[in-house]
Amino acid sequence: MDFIDLKQQQKEIKLNLNKRIAEVLDHGRYIKGPEVEALEEKLCQYTGAEYAIGCGNGTDALQMALMALNLKAGDEIITTPFTFIATGEVILLLGLKPVFVDIDPDTYNIDATKIEEKITEKTRVILPVSLYGQCSDMAAINIIAKKHDLIVIEDAAQSFGAEYHGKKSCNLSSIATTSFFPSKPLGCYGDGGMIFTSNQELADRLRMIANHGQAKRYCHTIVGVNSRLDSLQAAILLAKMEIFEDEVKQRAKIGERYTDQLKEYVKTPVIKEGYTSVYAQYTIEVNNRDDFCEKLKAVNIPTAVHYPIPLHMQPVFKSLDIKVGELPISEKVAKSVVSLPMHPYLNKKDQQFIIETTKEAAL
Repeated sequence: MDFIDLKQQQKEIKLNLNKRIAEVLDHGRYIKGPEVEALEEKLCQYTGAEYAIGCGNGTDALQMALMALNLKAGDEIITTPFTFIATGEVILLLGLKPVFVDIDPDTYNIDATKIEEKITEKTRVILPVSLYGQCSDMAAINIIAKKHDLIVIEDAAQSFGAEYHGKKSCNLSSIATTSFFPSKPLGCYGDGGMIFTSNQELADRLRMIANHGQAKRYCHTIVGVNSRLDSLQAAILLAKMEIFEDEVKQRAKIGERYTDQLKEYVKTPVIKEGYTSVYAQYTIEVNNRDDFCEKLKAVNIPTAVHYPIPLHMQPVFKSLDIKVGELPISEKVAKSVVSLPMHPYLNKKDQQFIIETTKEAAL
């Protein structure tokens, strides 16, 4: 059994996929080919954002978004400690200071009610992560940001395709970033990322940053990086977009089926009213996680833990001097979360086997 079945997905789009790849091989424009612009336009239409800028991966997208804001060393970025390392990594990389706010115990996203108390005169950005496929409380976060003249960047690496009160993830704040890592709800066959904004000045600046800070050929006006989404990956993503909406619906059905049958046995995901989730992961909380995972492994059911160590407890962030116990919900959840197989092609028979095994293992 696969944790994520990319092989079946490929079978569904094989003819279209091969056709699009062949077109790239024929025209030979492997960098900045027409597929990249076509994808950017398609994702703007899908999300509602006015501009989309392809880049090399989701981590680069986050870094570039911060670079576009003319921040200074020591400026503070409010974010969550319960996320993949990339969210905090890029903050340190740019000489900025991460300020961690604990999470909501039900959604695992940053607790918007705890943000304002962490704002100082050095705060410049709020960086919420839409974890496991569900958006953070972006309206509340945007209100706080407006009150304190801050920028909001949505880390939507796991939530592309999700909705928040009728609006799509990646069109809920000043800037949003996403990842096309193969296991994401919309993933390519390598690395890839995208940045979204409806601010033309930011979009222009981001395009320059992605291409060595170049304003025109051999004229570099700002510090940039080399981070471009290549034509082959864009072609693959265009093929996948043709079935993406159907896959999102299937993910929702599979997620709901899990929750309906497991909610009496383990803590299941809480999808808030007005929100949808693309279930980048289907993540539950269990007691005795190691024993639980071993029981599923014994019958060839794969599991994964996202994420066992909160960022503030990672050695790389030790200079922040955050004591154990200061962010208790993140620390507690990190010890009990585990993700079950989730993908649009998980058949009912296999899912039922997972459900029954999970019930037994949770006892």
